[in-house]
Order: sequence, then C-alpha cells, then structure tokens
Amino acid sequence: MMGTLATVLAGKKIPTFADRFRADVEGDIEDVEGVLRITKIRVKYTLKVPPGKTEDAREALGTYLVKCPGAMSVMGAIEISDSAEIAELAGDT
Repeated sequence: MMGTLATVLAGKKIPTFADRFRADVEGDIEDVEGVLRITKIRVKYTLKVPPGKTEDAREALGTYLVKCPGAMSVMGAIEISDSAEIAELAGDT
C-alpha cells in the first residue's frame, strides 16, 4: 500500500523521502468460526509535503487503494482503513 501511495504521490510531484513519508500500521486478529484471521488493518500515514501540495496529497490518499494490488487482493476479506496527518514544509522544498 505504501509503495502504491508513493507512486501516486510522485505523479503529483510530491516526494516521499524517508524523512517525509511514514506509515504506522495496526491490525486485528480475531477468531472467525474457530480460525484466527486478520480482520482489520489500520494505516496512519504521516506526510510532509511541499508548500501548496496538501490538497494533491489528500486526493492521492483518496484514490490510491484501488490501484494497489495488495489492498485489492484482500479487500472483502480484511477491512482496510487509512488516515493521514499532512504537514506542509516551509519554503520551496
């Protein structure tokens, strides 16, 4: 998921250097009819974007999942949710 989002962000001229792009992931494992299954994945992205790119980043976050092979492979079996904290960098970086 993170790689697909990075690709979509790159298309919007938003770099994803390690100090600007992070994902914190949590999941739930539950007993489903006697079988332990991953039932939920929550991803919280932290992004630092160039000035004026916050809306582009939000748009990327709203569209990347349907382009992600991993996410599309498990949707329906695992509930996936994401959120993001986006901060604009100062200056022309």
